[in-house]
Amino acid sequence: MRKQTVRRKTTVVRKSKKKASVFSGKLVRYSIVAFLIALLIGSGFHYRNGLAYYLGFKSDKASRAESEDKRISDVRNFQVLEKHQGKSIGIDVSEYQGKISWSYVDTLEKKYPIHFVFIRATVGKDRKDRQFDTNWLGAKENKMIRGAYHYYRPNENSLEQAELFITTVRLQKGDLPPVLDIEKLPRNQSIANLKLGLKRWLKAVEAHYGVKPIIYTGERYYDDFLKEEFSDYLFWIANYNFYREEIGSDWLFWQFTEKASIPGIKGNVDVNIYNGDVQQLRYITVE
Repeated sequence: MRKQTVRRKTTVVRKSKKKASVFSGKLVRYSIVAFLIALLIGSGFHYRNGLAYYLGFKSDKASRAESEDKRISDVRNFQVLEKHQGKSIGIDVSEYQGKISWSYVDTLEKKYPIHFVFIRATVGKDRKDRQFDTNWLGAKENKMIRGAYHYYRPNENSLEQAELFITTVRLQKGDLPPVLDIEKLPRNQSIANLKLGLKRWLKAVEAHYGVKPIIYTGERYYDDFLKEEFSDYLFWIANYNFYREEIGSDWLFWQFTEKASIPGIKGNVDVNIYNGDVQQLRYITVE
């Protein structure tokens, strides 16, 4: 009798797809895409100004606004200068003007000779203007009447500030008197103490150079804090407002704009009018 052959069915075990793997793969892909998009957006935002300029978007609006603002400023500057025919014109500079080509600094609006320059020498009790030495020498070689000024920090010791200015600036015959530039109010002291500090600086500097310093400030600051108590000093006043078209009768100098273009200097420059002609300006210089 023949044996029956029994065929066994082979059971095929199929591995089920893990849903977690599919989900994980998609999550990774989405994360990479999201990262790349975020990177693209971040880079675009970071370099937005350069891209805008390159693609030509920036410009028309921004340049038009800047050009119009400069045009209006130039118109006012010209009107002010026209009203002060015969007055001595000058500028003031600091390290913010960068390297100045002094041999080209000669006229404003190709019409008004530049006779004098105030140069920032020191700031507070511990900082010398990085371009002072170069500017001080350059102005002298360009045969300009020069003066040096100190930017006063109300919250720092006044005598230390005076000492820094004194050790930095050596005035010569024909230079303008030293200038104290005060623009800020103190944070940690009273107005009375501020005035006391200013007086100490002024007296220390006058004692050293033998000439009374000039005070520079804004018109509002002058009216509110200095006009009465410092009336025995001469003032250099800043006022850029359109309503102001003439120098104050009691002002020695008037800084009437911060947006002038001068040959030899890149960018905008402050321009000042002396309340007199160039011969009268020479009368107040150091002897």
